[in-house]
Amino acid sequence: MDSISKEFSKVEKKQQEVADSTIDNIDKIINEIQEAQKRLETDPVSAGAILKELELKFKELTTKTLESHKELQKVIIRYEKIVDKKWKNDITIASNPEVFANKEKVLNTTVALHFIREGRFELANTFIREAQLDIPNTIQTQFHEMYQILGDIKLEKLEPAIEWARTKSKELEKRGSTLEFELHRQRYVQLLIDNRREEALVYAKKKFPLFHSRHIFDIKRLMCALAFSNRLSTSPYKDLLSPDLWIELQNKFMRDFCNLLGMSSESPLYISVTVGATALPTILKMATIMKEKKNEWSQQDELPVEVPLPDYMRYHSIFACPVSKEQSTEKNPPMMLPCGHVICHESLNKLSRGNSFQPF
Repeated sequence: MDSISKEFSKVEKKQQEVADSTIDNIDKIINEIQEAQKRLETDPVSAGAILKELELKFKELTTKTLESHKELQKVIIRYEKIVDKKWKNDITIASNPEVFANKEKVLNTTVALHFIREGRFELANTFIREAQLDIPNTIQTQFHEMYQILGDIKLEKLEPAIEWARTKSKELEKRGSTLEFELHRQRYVQLLIDNRREEALVYAKKKFPLFHSRHIFDIKRLMCALAFSNRLSTSPYKDLLSPDLWIELQNKFMRDFCNLLGMSSESPLYISVTVGATALPTILKMATIMKEKKNEWSQQDELPVEVPLPDYMRYHSIFACPVSKEQSTEKNPPMMLPCGHVICHESLNKLSRGNSFQPF
């Protein structure tokens, strides 16, 4: 993957160079034409020589542009060869074309919601209209609001976010969110940075008591920072100036906003594609081995191999029966024995066969 990444970086760099040089050459051609117009107006007798000179300039700049595009094409072809060499396997052997049979509407709805979640509302509207989907306008309205407030946070304008958090205070508190306090904390730090100590003190007295029980330690630090307001960057509280706090605030706002809508902060489509790409090498290897051994994989609910995923992609706990080594399902759930051990329902039934007492 490193070789592909490096080659792709070369493509990006060359593409930018070609784009810049092309725009520069076009500007030069426009300037030459404008200059030729002025010369023709003042010296129409020399029209032939002026146009001939313009033609030569035009050919020179056009040739330079074409040559730069040829260089870009060479870089792209080299990149394509590296990609083809790296992925020479036929990935279709790891796919099941019947998965989305008669499910076009579900798939299209997922794609449309992904566009909405990414803030690409114009594209989403076009897609919804052409796919004839019935998606409530309230979803787009809510995400419009989220992106407007998120845009304000990126510009370090906290008032809209603070007002939103105030109106959702009870819901956020029920979920254990610290968003509202962190917004007020960041606003307080802004006042300190602007050397508005008196306003910062008034703001702290008005807002921080609301969060005294949960954030007393943080509040103490913030109040102590007041004494270092004129040199906060060299004080023991310089961490309050970290740019990472703004990024964390944006992520927390997006996550809490989506949670209150009953939705995940990450797009399900994005996560699904990412997990699929991560699992692809393992599944390809499995499919190749099974093809060589002329075996078929018939189990629909689970894979015959384990696919390692990072912790942030694990959304559901998975129980594997210590007896059968199979994963539990809704039809075969985990069962706890009186001794505290846990096995699957089917394993429990098999172990109890032949006894006078059948538990299930």
